[in-house]
Amino acid sequence: MIRNYIYPLLLLLVLSLGGVQAQEVPWMSWEEAVQKASTEAEPKKMFIDVYTDWCGWCKKMDKDTFQDSEVAAYMTENFYMVKLDAEQKEPIEFGGKTYTFVASGRRGYHQLAAALLQGKLSYPTVVFLDENLKMLSPVPGYQKKDAFLKIARYFGENIYRDTSWEAYSGQSR
Repeated sequence: MIRNYIYPLLLLLVLSLGGVQAQEVPWMSWEEAVQKASTEAEPKKMFIDVYTDWCGWCKKMDKDTFQDSEVAAYMTENFYMVKLDAEQKEPIEFGGKTYTFVASGRRGYHQLAAALLQGKLSYPTVVFLDENLKMLSPVPGYQKKDAFLKIARYFGENIYRDTSWEAYSGQSR
């Protein structure tokens, strides 16, 4: 009778231990990513997840998209990954300028987030920068795994250099 319970428990244990391990996304601070980009011989591009603590879609994208093992593996290999709280209070130095928090309404915003989002404070928005920390593109809105990977590969594999987004994504008329 005990065997009837032991085998299913052992099977469950084996499956849970031997199953697919989720890859953790190695999120960095802005400063850490800029440091790596300036010191490594072959720097990666930078990916910034601009979010707020109150944004439900940001949390959903973090859970459903960024924590997906395929997404995490691709992004880890090709980008320095930064989480930037668009409402953080701490100043950030970059490019000879100090970006600070600006009180506005009930919440406010961080000047670096506003600069990266080109003044369009919409969350979630992800931003891609090249190896020299120059803007490639902000991408606003929640993205599911497959759509996100298509965008990430467009920038990560330098497809953007030779092919328009419309042609790459099949949206040309």
